[in-house]
Amino acid sequence: MGFGKGTSLLEDLIDKAGGCAVIDGGFATQLETHGASINDPLWSALCLIKDPDLIKQVHLEYLEAGADILVTSSYQATIPGFLSRGLSLEEAESLLEKSVQLAVEARDKFWDAVGSVPGNSYNRALVAASIGSYGAYLADGSEYSGCYGPEVNLDKLKDFHRQRLQVLVKAGPDLLAFETIPNKLEAQACVELLEEENIQIPSWICFSSVDGENAPSGESFKECLDILNKSVKVNAVGINCAPPHFIESLVCKFKEMTSKAIVVYPNSGEIWDGRAKKWLPSKCFGDDKFELFAARWRELGAKLIGGCCRTTPATVGAISKALKERS
Repeated sequence: MGFGKGTSLLEDLIDKAGGCAVIDGGFATQLETHGASINDPLWSALCLIKDPDLIKQVHLEYLEAGADILVTSSYQATIPGFLSRGLSLEEAESLLEKSVQLAVEARDKFWDAVGSVPGNSYNRALVAASIGSYGAYLADGSEYSGCYGPEVNLDKLKDFHRQRLQVLVKAGPDLLAFETIPNKLEAQACVELLEEENIQIPSWICFSSVDGENAPSGESFKECLDILNKSVKVNAVGINCAPPHFIESLVCKFKEMTSKAIVVYPNSGEIWDGRAKKWLPSKCFGDDKFELFAARWRELGAKLIGGCCRTTPATVGAISKALKERS
C-alpha cells in the first residue's frame, strides 16, 4: 500500500475499516449550521477563540456519522493570522494546541461510550492535524490558483509552515494532513519540512484542482507527485476540496503515478468565490450520489475517503454506509 516507517496506526486503521477508511466532512459548513458566524480570515479557526465547545460538538457529530479520521479545526489557524488579531505568540500557539486537544477529547469521549459496546460498527478514530496551504492563510482564494507571486520562494513557504508544524506535532495528533496544496513549490516545502523536522507520525498531502487534470497552478500532477513519491515521510497523497465529478479520473491518474495510499475528500461541487467570500450556485452532489460514488472511488483504489466544504455528517454517514457495505 506504499506505507513507510512509522505508519502502523494509519495502516492498521485502514485494515480495520476493511481496506478504506472514512474521513470526516466539511467543518466550517457544520459550524455554520449551528449558527457560528465565521466569515473571517481565520474562518473555522475563529471558533477556537469564540466557541471551542462547538468545535468539539461538531467532531462528535462526525464520529457518530461514522468518521474514522477527525481533521482538526486548524486549516486556517496560523501564527501570523492569530498575531494579526492582537494575540500574543503564546496565545497563538495555545490555540493551535487546542485544535488538536479538542479533537482528541471528542475522540476519546466517543470511544469511551461506544468502544466496549458489543457489535458496534465504529473504529477508534485517528486525529489528523490540519495544515492549510499558504493560500488559505492569505484568504484570497490563491489556494485555488497557486499564484503566490514571485516573492514567495521555497524558504519563505518553509518558514511560514515550520512553527505551526512544530506546535501541532507537539500537541500529539496521530497524523498530519496538508490540505489544498496548489502548486509543486509548496508540496516540496512540505516534504522538506517533514524531513528537516524529522516528523515521526504519518502524513498525507492533498492538492486541490480546478480543471480535473492538473494542480491549480497548471503544473501536472506527475510533476507534483514525483516530489512526494521520493519521501518516506509522506504516506498518502490525494485531492481535497475539488468538485466530486473530478475524483474518479483523478483516482485513476494518481493510481498510475504513485504507490502511496490515495486519499480523496471532495467538496459538494459548489464553487467558492475566494474574493467575494461566498459559494456560487453550481452542479453539486447530494448525499445519495456520494454514497454511490464513494463505492466507485474505493473500487478504483482510494484508501481514505471523506468530504470537504459543504458536506455534512449526513454525507459522511452515506459514505460510511457505502464503504462498510463493501468491506
